[in-house]
Amino acid sequence: MHPTIPRLQEIVAKGDETLIAEILAEDVHFQPPTYYKIWTGRAPVAAILGHVGQIFSDFRYRRIMGEGKDWAMEFQCKVGDLDAIGVDLITLNEDGFVQEFEVVMRPYKTIGALREAMNARVSTDARFLKFREALS
Repeated sequence: MHPTIPRLQEIVAKGDETLIAEILAEDVHFQPPTYYKIWTGRAPVAAILGHVGQIFSDFRYRRIMGEGKDWAMEFQCKVGDLDAIGVDLITLNEDGFVQEFEVVMRPYKTIGALREAMNARVSTDARFLKFREALS
């Protein structure tokens, strides 16, 4: 297993954006489950994942599949009192940093709760006025 993958497991659930930033490529692309836009750049993606880590509870990875640069990491968590299952689709670059990070999740009701919680958090985080430029 590539050493970035266990490191990712260790830090994503903590929601510490400083630690998350350490494993992201400078021009990382992040595709969230809540809408069809791509976030680009280490700082905005680390901030988003940091907020998500504060919203999710009882987060744990259940299965990890992959090799080389491409990985699928199945997780389960709660958003409020709603259960969720999802998969982090990860592609590493040549230097071992996360280049592509896509999240697919279900059920739909939990994704709606996640969207609402994220909107509430980022609306009070002034950095997201600047980070809007990172959206495709």
